Amino acid sequence: MAYVITQPCIGTKDASCVEVCPVDCIHTEDSAEQYFINPDECIDCGVCAEVCPVEAIFFEDDVPEQWAAFIPKNKLFFSK
Repeated sequence: MAYVITQPCIGTKDASCVEVCPVDCIHTEDSAEQYFINPDECIDCGVCAEVCPVEAIFFEDDVPEQWAAFIPKNKLFFSK
């Protein structure tokens, strides 16, 4: 399990989560619309979710149903 960044990040792409992550597991590319959390590196501390200004970060089991597609989207980003 890990935290997942969902739809509210798109268009905002605020780096507050990146700055506080103790294991540096939040990444993106210039062409990406959002940040992504590496599920293999995330330690489930939740600090990123606490600082997200748009409340886009959820524990995987708590991702709202309307944003469930972001769970595989997040994993896919790190399978490249």
